[in-house]
Amino acid sequence: MNETQRCAWCGDDALYVAYHDQEWGRPERDDRKLFEMLILEGAQAGLSWITILRKREGYRAAFHGFHPEKVAAMDEDDVERLMQNPGIVRNRLKIRSAIRNAKVFLQMQREHGSFADWLWGHVDGQPILRRRDDERVPASTELSDHISKELKKAGMNFVGSTVVYAYLQACGVVNDHLAGCFLHPHGDA
Repeated sequence: MNETQRCAWCGDDALYVAYHDQEWGRPERDDRKLFEMLILEGAQAGLSWITILRKREGYRAAFHGFHPEKVAAMDEDDVERLMQNPGIVRNRLKIRSAIRNAKVFLQMQREHGSFADWLWGHVDGQPILRRRDDERVPASTELSDHISKELKKAGMNFVGSTVVYAYLQACGVVNDHLAGCFLHPHGDA
């Protein structure tokens, strides 16, 4: 019996497996999807990723399908409403951060043509392919340190280097699939 090899972190939880197989590590260049992942990764700070995945649909509803223009227009009344929403992590700082980051995201789009152009410009438009044979993954790298500093300087928050590294992995800027994972570019090498 030939079982598909995956990165061990996704285990056998169907939601995690689907996320691993269909999204994680795939190069993403759509600005709305990049914004969604930025908000979700920031929401994850201090929590497990499965918690956020289980609340993802709640986030999509609460944050207008992750349209940055709509999120940027949210106000303190929206914050209060969302603090009562069990479909998301009810953390006032994280909710306000999503709104703040949406405004900065839009500014970065105006300045760079798209957020994707800005983000992918850090790696000359090509994913960094890392060959890993074990489960040890760095919490941050020089690249995530640099991007984190730039995002903070632009005015974002909940974008520390560890959050940014997880974001880079999720959006495929860094491919951290294990060498034996069927999604690693070199397969079972």
